[in-house]
Amino acid sequence: MFVVGFGAAFGGMTRYLLTLYLKKKWESDFPWPTFLINISGSFLLGILLSSNLASFLVLLLGTGFMGGYTTFSTFKVENIELYRHKEYKKLAAYLIFSYGFGLLAAYLGVLLGSHF
Repeated sequence: MFVVGFGAAFGGMTRYLLTLYLKKKWESDFPWPTFLINISGSFLLGILLSSNLASFLVLLLGTGFMGGYTTFSTFKVENIELYRHKEYKKLAAYLIFSYGFGLLAAYLGVLLGSHF
């Protein structure tokens, strides 16, 4: 269990720092940092879970790090905020692209990871 918490702490810190960096470099009303983090997380998790890694590494990197790195709750709150501000086109794009590209990224990660 310690391994999962350790990984999650570093995943959360990575997400936080990457979000700050992306917001500073890329000013936008669209929630690009969360989108990019979740898509890259889907891809990386696909690689991890389809690779023949030791269960220790799957717990550390998959459950821990990737669980802390990706952020379903922030994604949901951003959707609610877009809805509350009547940004319906952005909301639709965010939902469609997040789920669509998330599934595609995870699938591509699984394909790539199965070769390791």
